[in-house]
This record gives sequence, C-alpha cells and structure tokens, in this order.
Amino acid sequence: MSLPPEKASELKQIIHQQLVKMDVHGRIREVLAETIREELAPEHQQLSTEDLIKALRQRGIIDDVMKELKFVTDVNEKERTSAPKPSTHFVDREPPVLQKTNIDPTRRYLYLQVLGGKAFLEHLQEPEPLPGQICSTFTLCLHFRNQRFRSKPVPCACEPDFHDGFLLEVHKDSLGDGSKMVDATTMLSICDPVHMVLIKTDTFGETTLVASYFLEWRSVLAAENGITNVAVELLGVGTESKVSVGILNIRLEMYPQLSKTLSPEITNTQFALERQKTAEKERLFLVYAKQWWREYLQIRPTHNVRLVKIFAQDENGVNRPVCSYIRPLRAGRLLDTPRQAARFVSVLGYERAPVIGGGGGKQEQWCTLLAFLCRNKGDCEDHANLLCSLLLGFGLEAFVCVGTKAKGVPHTWVMTCGTDGTITFWESLTGHRYIHRPINPDDLPLVEQPKPLYPYRTIGCIFNHQKFLGNCQPSDAVEVCVFHLHDESKWKPMSGEAIKSVCSPGTTSSVPPFPPLCASTIDAAVTSNELELQLRILVSEHRKDLGLSTVWDDHLSYLLSPALAAYELERTTSISAGNEEFQDAVRRAVPDGHTFKGFPIHFVYRNARRAFATCLRSPFCEEIICCRGDQVRLAVRVRVFTYPESACAVWIMFACKYRSVL
Repeated sequence: MSLPPEKASELKQIIHQQLVKMDVHGRIREVLAETIREELAPEHQQLSTEDLIKALRQRGIIDDVMKELKFVTDVNEKERTSAPKPSTHFVDREPPVLQKTNIDPTRRYLYLQVLGGKAFLEHLQEPEPLPGQICSTFTLCLHFRNQRFRSKPVPCACEPDFHDGFLLEVHKDSLGDGSKMVDATTMLSICDPVHMVLIKTDTFGETTLVASYFLEWRSVLAAENGITNVAVELLGVGTESKVSVGILNIRLEMYPQLSKTLSPEITNTQFALERQKTAEKERLFLVYAKQWWREYLQIRPTHNVRLVKIFAQDENGVNRPVCSYIRPLRAGRLLDTPRQAARFVSVLGYERAPVIGGGGGKQEQWCTLLAFLCRNKGDCEDHANLLCSLLLGFGLEAFVCVGTKAKGVPHTWVMTCGTDGTITFWESLTGHRYIHRPINPDDLPLVEQPKPLYPYRTIGCIFNHQKFLGNCQPSDAVEVCVFHLHDESKWKPMSGEAIKSVCSPGTTSSVPPFPPLCASTIDAAVTSNELELQLRILVSEHRKDLGLSTVWDDHLSYLLSPALAAYELERTTSISAGNEEFQDAVRRAVPDGHTFKGFPIHFVYRNARRAFATCLRSPFCEEIICCRGDQVRLAVRVRVFTYPESACAVWIMFACKYRSVL
C-alpha cells in the first residue's frame, strides 16, 4: 500500500497525537525501568526489543493503543484496485530514522530530548506554512563521543516545533572495565560536551549556519531522579556571535537511573576546576606565543608583513590556536585513498564567511569540523583543515600552508612531504596536486629553471596538529622557498610541548573533539534520473520559446555515460581512461554526413534550474541546446557521484547530432 506524501504525513501526525494523548512514552519508560529492575538485575543479561514488546503486551499497553487507533478498510476500494505494478527503484526521501535500539542495561545512556524552541525572533513575521508547501527548515545536528545525530527538519518559525529524542551512549569500553557500570563520579570526569549545530535550509536547498553550541550535560548527574530541564540560549555566528538567535528547551535524563546522584556543589567545583585549568594552559600558551613572535620579528623587520597565523577565530568568535583545527582523521570505509579524500573535500561547497556591509574586507571564520560538515560548505581554510586532517589519517606528513595567491589574496592550501623529500601542494578547493620544484636564485641566468604551475605566490607559515613553523627565509615567495623543515635558519619552529598543552585531544581544553564522517544518504541513480528528467523539460521549454521542436535520442544519451565516468575518474586519480571506446561508440551512433557536438560541465549542487541557467551562459552549450538544422536529435546525460556527508559531484553532458547542410 502506497500513500501520497501529504496523507502519510497526516496519518503520522494523528498517530503521534494519539500516543502523546495516552502518554505512551511515559508508560513505556516505566515498563522499561521496571523490567530492568525486576528481570535483569540479578543476571545483567542483554535486554532485547522482543523482551520489551513482550513486557508491554503483558501490561496491555499495546492493546490499549490499537483499540484507540480505529482503522476502516473500504472493501470496494480493494476490488477496484488493478493488478499491482512491478516495483521500481523506490527511495525513502525522509532522512533514515533509527527504528529500534538495543539498549544494553550494563551501559550508561544520556537521553537528550529537544522539546521545542522559542524566541527565534528573526522568524516572527513568518507565515504558517500551508500543507504541502515548501518552506525554509531548521535542522539540529549533534555530536557526542564519536556519535552523530540529526533531527527531523522543522519549518522555520518564531517557536520551531522541535520534538526529537537522542540516545547518547556515555559509557565506552575505552574508559576501563567493559562489564562495569560507570557511576556518577566516573562520568563527572568525562568532559566531552554535546556539540549542537543548528542549520537553516532555504526553499532552494541552500544551507546557512545559524548557531553552534557546546552543551554541558553533566549537570544531570546532580539532578534529582537523574532528570533535568535546561533552557539553552543559542547565539549567532561570526559577526553576530554575541546576538541571541533563539532558545531551545532541552530535557536530559540518565538511563538506567543513577543509584546515587552527586551534590550540585561537587559538580560546580569540578566545572570551576576544569575552567581554571584550561584558562591557565591558554594563558601560558599566549605568553609563549607572544615571546615566539617577538623573536621571529627580530630575525628580519620585514617579517611583520608575512602571513604568520598563530590564532584563528571559530564560528563563535572564540580565538583558538590554528593547530587545534587539525587532527588525524580516519574515514573508515568511506574513503579509500588520499586522492579520493582530496576529491571529497573539493566537492564540498565553497563559500566565504558572510560580511555585513561593504568595504571588501574578508570576515575571518574558521569553522569547527561539525559546523563545516553539517553545513556542507565553507571557506578555503575549512577545506584545507579537513584535507590536512584526512591526509594525516592516511599516514602522510601533511601541513596546512598559509600564504597568498595572485594579487596578494590571502589563501590556505595543503602540503605533503614525501620520505624522499618530494614536496606536493594540494589545492583543497579543486583537488589539484602540484609538485614543488624550487628555483635557485643564485643560479646563472643560462640555467633553465622550473616553471611553477601552482597559483600560490607567498607562504608565511605551515602547521599541523603537532608542529607550527614560521617561514624565515630571505624571501617568502613560494617558487624560491626550500622546505627543509628541520633547518631552523629557514623555518622557525614553535615548541611541540607548548602546542601539545593546548591542542592535544583528551586533555582538559576548549578544543572540540572531531566527529566521524557519515556515509552519503543520496541515492546516486535516482538523483541522476530526476535531474536528467528536469533538464529535459527545461531544454524542451527553452526550445519551444524559440519556436523549435525537440526530439530526444535516448540511445545517444546513454552513450554519454562512459565519458562522464571517465571525467570523474580523472578528477579523482589524475588518470584518463576509456576515451577510445566512447569515441568509437559515438562514431557508430552518428551517421555519415551528420555532425556531433557535446558539452560536459561539472557542478557540486543538485539544482537543475540553477545548473541549466549556468549552462546557457556558455556559448558552446547554448549552441547545442538551441541547435537548428535538419534531423536534429538532442541528448542529455546526468551522472551523480556521491561522497561522504551527502556531498556529490554532478556531471552533465549536453549533446546533439544533425545533418550537415552546406
């Protein structure tokens, strides 16, 4: 049985209202607590979903729910239904919802519920969306101890209707004995916050970072019954980091219930000690950084104009050492090679941090990794930090380089040092790689010098998670720069111990932990088909406006697929393959006396109308789309290549064949 989306949504709403009305969630919670207490306390065995359903059925809760939900079946409707159609490629458009969770009663969980929002004043005048109408939405993303969650999108409003629950596992085997239930005192030492990022998605699918907040969850350890309600005030990002954007009502609850809670004095003392320790480490690092900078300036007075960046502001306006934005990041099974990692980073959207007002100045905003990934786009610094972290995860010696491109535009890129001394530059925005061969300015004029292919002009400093090196060579021009990093006459290093004190994970510091990458939720085949269909409609309408008919050649469209696959393979591996077969197939498909024209183009978004408008700006593509002649046949092929975090590379190829008339 298949329901239209609006009916399915209405049915879900009715069922949800009924469950709330009957307080089913509260009754299930009571049964769960009772079952754990009665049946599992002696043996500490695993509680399965079947056990919980059995307990609910024994207490009559499931029967009560089914009695309240009255379903009416229309017999005539069944008779009128024709033979079932063969199933095609169905895809759930909703984000995947976790249907069931195996709760291990020997582990601690934090149940975080978001019970609505209020005072989102920017949306005060926003009208109530009509059923089925596309509107802007809020999505809340969470990260806690290597676990990531995403709320259901809710319409933007002054009081957004967030109603989501997230079960966060607090206890990990790495904390000690896996069979031992952690108590409140042990959990108090777990200083990882819950990182919450609020994203706004407009009607065109464009995302905006609204707020980034670190929730201190350990107040629940001192709460009576292990339950506490918190009103979280979210502040804006960048230039608006001191302005409130709204309030979220959050309920925190520990599972299973704590046998013994802590006193508020103990938790408050712990928080104060941690803040004091962090502040002292940061103060000492600042003192050291100032001393290092004074020494660096004494080497050469011109050093004060070099781009040596020791601190950078995050989305909340907090100054952090640049080394804290890097950490070795392993992508598990999601990425197989360093070059594939570079391709993935390059297809994440590029957008400079927004600036209010003119002046042409660049607003600095280095995003934390979760904010960058959830928003799916960021500035060049965000791309470079992520690529450097992934390359370190693949076992390479990687650094982020801070310098300039042509016309003195500040820029960051990535560099890797091979064991044989080979220096490779990686452009994080495009995925391109360049081998660096320095020019020797002392060579005679007749000596042929290598011509640099990279776009970089100057380099001020390089850094990763363990090292920070300032360029103290006579010239900061990249083409003459020598990367002998152990030569302190060329690169002035910072103390590794000083960097470690404020940047190493696991220590008490303000550095947020890195989230794991998530697999793509996009179905490549379905998305490709949808975009292709939309582009066919747009082309047909455009030609109709010009008084031209449109005849599509499906066979020719299919023959374009190998070319698109070869383009993506070349972008990922720098290896070109399969071109001979493509050319041979096209020659066979185009009769003698006919002309073939093709135009490939690449995008990192899935908006067909926007892509079509961009294509029309190219005279080559317009010539194909508006082709006039005898026996004109048009073809279009779309191929979507998916990457982690639902990033994608979209290749489109327009083509036509027609009889050449001289």
